[in-house]
Formats: sequence, C-alpha cells, structure tokens
Amino acid sequence: MKIILDAMGGDNAPDANIKGAVNAVKKVKAEIVLVGKEDIIRAKIKEFYGKEMEEISDRLKIRNATETIEMEDTPTLAIKHKKDSSMVVGFKMLKQDEGDVFISAGNSGALLTGATLLVGRIKGIDRPALAGILPAYHSQLLLIDAGSNTNCKPINLLQFAQMSTIYLRNTYGIENPAIGLLNIGTEETKGNDLVKESYQLIKEKAEELNINFVGNVEGRDAFSGNIDAIVTDGFTGNVFLKTTEGVGKFVKKSLSESFLKNLLSKILAIPALPALKRFSKVMDYKSYGGALFLGVKKPVVKAHGSSDELLFEYTIIQAEKFVENKAVDKMIEEFEKTSNKDKKENASNSEN
Repeated sequence: MKIILDAMGGDNAPDANIKGAVNAVKKVKAEIVLVGKEDIIRAKIKEFYGKEMEEISDRLKIRNATETIEMEDTPTLAIKHKKDSSMVVGFKMLKQDEGDVFISAGNSGALLTGATLLVGRIKGIDRPALAGILPAYHSQLLLIDAGSNTNCKPINLLQFAQMSTIYLRNTYGIENPAIGLLNIGTEETKGNDLVKESYQLIKEKAEELNINFVGNVEGRDAFSGNIDAIVTDGFTGNVFLKTTEGVGKFVKKSLSESFLKNLLSKILAIPALPALKRFSKVMDYKSYGGALFLGVKKPVVKAHGSSDELLFEYTIIQAEKFVENKAVDKMIEEFEKTSNKDKKENASNSEN
C-alpha cells in the first residue's frame, strides 16, 4: 500500500507534514510518498533529524513537484494551470494507481475540484462531500458536509445521507446508523427552504435507500450519542465544525487554568488527573484525523489546514485504515446497486 501526502499543503507546511510522516511511518505498514519540492524536503529532513531520508525508513519516499497551490488561489484555475503542483501531481499518482490514498491539508476548494475533475465522481453521486469524525457521548459523530459544498440542493443532502449510511455501516460496523438533518428545531416546518425540502425528500426516500432517518436535529443534541451522522450543507457544516473545535479548546483551556489557579487547586487536581487526561483525549479533535471525501472514485482525505505534526500522523494512520476497510470500493458497489435498480424500474415503467 502507498499513502500519498501533499508535503506542501497546509498552514504549517512543509515542516509539520514531514514530521508527521516520519512519525507515522513507524506506525503504519504502508509506504509514504511525500509530494513536493524534493530539495526542500530533503533539506528539512536533514535539519530535523540529522540524517538522510533513506536512513530513517525505506518506506519513506519523495515525488518531486515544483509548484504549490496556495490557500488564496482560485481552485479551478489552480488545478488547470499549476500542473506540477504537489496537489495535482498527487491526484495524478492516485488516478494512475501509483498510490492508494491521497492526503492534503491544502486549499479545500482546489482539493474538491481536483478530486472531481482528476479522480472522478462515483457514478450516481452529484457532489462529493467532506465527511469528518467528531467526538460524541460514548461514541462518535459523522459530520457531512464539513465544508466542501457551500451551496447545495435537496438531492445533494439526500445523497449525503445515503453516503453516510453506507460509510458508517461498512467502515465502522454500525449496522443501522441514525442519520439526522441539522436544523434550528426538530419540527418538520422549521428551517430554510433547503432544509425543509431536504427533510421531505430524505423522509420520502429513506426506506427505499435503507436510511435510518431520525429527522431534524438541533446542534445541542448532536453530541448526545444518539445520532451517528449529521447531514447539512458545506457552509453550515464548516461553521458547526469550527465552532465545535473552538468550544473544545475553550473548555480544555478553562479547566487547565482553574486547576492551576493556586496551590490548593493544584493539590485538589492531583486525584482528578487521570479523569482529566481521559477527557482531554476525548475532546482532542486531532486524534480523529482528517475528513474523507465521500463520493470520489478513490480515497482522498482532507487534513485540517492548520494541521500540526500530530494531526498529520493521525491522519496518515487513519488513511491506511480507509484503504484496508475498502471504504470507497464499498461505496461504489452500493451506488451501482441503486443505479441498476433505478434502470430496471425505469425500463419496467416504459414497458407499461
């Protein structure tokens, strides 16, 4: 197995990308290919570790790419014109079976554009979507879309619900995942036009597509442990994601300050340290890795733009599991079944 990593994408590139890959190569079985400016990557490895890359691991490789897609670049133009960028080279490697999964913390719009244009959508899916995993009470929560499609139609949210179901069932072993629609209230009449129309469409198609649709879910109930996936448009989903991460950081920081306020609070904190460490681990979004682009023909993973070396390490480990679990292959199989079923029904209706 080969994991392709965009070494030049993200706010902390290439340092965090390289360090994360070096840490991860000790924990995965796969070969990791760093895509980017080879002279810079080699110089950084020498600077950080005092040795050549080959001395670190024979499973750590480099593919040279002379350009970089920046965060401010226009996605479509960047993909079309920066053909020797680390992102485009990575996508081409994935498409040509020179790797099994591609990871980037770079420009989200460019990543979606590249995944769609260069790798291709699964037949039957209008728009791929970012599926990110968040912590929840005694469980975890899948958020889709986490930021790739800012403007959606009801059919997109229906497909997000269907993809969530297939993904959670086949990758995480949740046989009948509870799928909720993010809204400002639980009533059918609540929300804007997109949410209300999406509610009716998902409700209508739920049984046919084997979706366990539990209706509208308010943000405060999303982490209750009773919901397995939250469906929303990419704009709302990204705001929800960033807010959740911010609240997590705020809680951890506030607790730390409270226990370190004075000598007495420090002493009282000692018995609570094991519980605090467990809480900190649960709240740490870094341990959940990146977000898989559901709906693309091959595994593409979006790491956080602000990823540090730890988050890159976790994302690489997570990416290996995506490939081992055949998450994308199973998605293709399920949508082929739906497509074939629709063809049979249409043919039958035509005959009648």
